[in-house]
Amino acid sequence: MVDGDLVRVVDGPQDLLPLIEAGRAELLAAGRTALRRGAAVPLPDIVPLSPIATPPTVRDFYAFEQHVRAGRAWRGLEMEPDWYELPVFYFSNPYAVMGCGPVPMTPGAERFDFELEVAAVVGHGGRDLTVRDAERAVAGYCVLNDWSGRDVQQREMKLSLGPVKGKDTATSLGPYFVTPDEIADFREGNGHRLDMTCTVNGVPYSRALWSDIHWSFGEMIAYASRGAEVRPGDVIGSGTCGTGCILELSRTHDPATYPWLRPGDEVVAAIEGLGELRNTVTEAAPVIPLRTRRRSTDGVTR
Repeated sequence: MVDGDLVRVVDGPQDLLPLIEAGRAELLAAGRTALRRGAAVPLPDIVPLSPIATPPTVRDFYAFEQHVRAGRAWRGLEMEPDWYELPVFYFSNPYAVMGCGPVPMTPGAERFDFELEVAAVVGHGGRDLTVRDAERAVAGYCVLNDWSGRDVQQREMKLSLGPVKGKDTATSLGPYFVTPDEIADFREGNGHRLDMTCTVNGVPYSRALWSDIHWSFGEMIAYASRGAEVRPGDVIGSGTCGTGCILELSRTHDPATYPWLRPGDEVVAAIEGLGELRNTVTEAAPVIPLRTRRRSTDGVTR
């Protein structure tokens, strides 16, 4: 528990998942106990990990219209009417979730990117939830950075599947887990009137409002639960906010002003009231070839 300039340790669990699974009352009781008698560590002395080490699932949606509209415009496409009917998502890699600290580039990628998002964490599960019940199912919120190897992603998605390896090397989550009551006063529209920003090496890149979101988390979770199950600890990503990635910024403005990320770059993704995710980009792992021979377009292996 963050207590001013201190962190009060919650005794027992190694992350929040067992407490989330135990229910809201148990989660809040553990926090109150930590504030009363938890061991104290100075906040500047810690590097926040993900509040949940390995979420059961990570679903990432596509809920900010500005980002979607910009992406389709670059490809010469109008907005797809179904986007206003279906809050679509993909499943990401729960084993790649991390907090603050070093983030490896996507293997084989030259165009490495951040994606500024907000995440909701499911507190109680269910199937075929109503929007109202799904909204009540949110246990807390975090900042989410969905790291992307854009050139790898682009190649894969030409094959009509994905994103696959372009997305699953790293997903940053944290630095804190903020319960809905903490930000209830900022509720506006389908989100909250809270600033979303991202800087690279101290240079401002992204700025948006959470309340600009088109789909609410209640709607997203309800859709995720349609004919399927959501469970406590499931992470629901909003998708990139407007101006929330280099891909959008470089194409809307000047690519030289917004270069792709390189090893050593410090990226700070922040949402007002939820904290700052601080990550430093590191070298990618080497690409291990799958085959030593390639099949050409005429069907001959060489």
